[in-house]
Amino acid sequence: MGMGEFAGRSLKQHRKKARWLRKKWKRKALGLKEKYDPLEGAPLAKGIVLKKEGKEQKQPHSGIIKTVKVQLIKNGKKVGAHAPRDKAINFIEEHDEVTIAGLGGSQRGQMGSIPGIRYKVVAVNGVDLDELRTGRKEKPKR
Repeated sequence: MGMGEFAGRSLKQHRKKARWLRKKWKRKALGLKEKYDPLEGAPLAKGIVLKKEGKEQKQPHSGIIKTVKVQLIKNGKKVGAHAPRDKAINFIEEHDEVTIAGLGGSQRGQMGSIPGIRYKVVAVNGVDLDELRTGRKEKPKR
């Protein structure tokens, strides 16, 4: 690698090649999130609840995580979403329209001990789930 007075071009080319070694940059440059993500790169997506279910946590934790199977409206893909916090699952029924967001696990993965769940429910029928849970708002009738 050139270090002389006229080494600018070779330094620039070396930086350009070295970028591909960084995983985050490579994923962004190749557009891998948009290709493989069911939400297609968007932060939120709407879907219809197909089924409510409970999933057992991975070792060493014990307990049942309340989840819903959601079919996305935009592309018809089916994903699992977690209903966060206490008694939140009671406000979600089958055939409800829910808004889901990513859970925040690294490298498009799951969060903690929840097996295979990458998304969380944010709103039900256009109303924030947290406000339904605390009793500040009522769920609209469809």
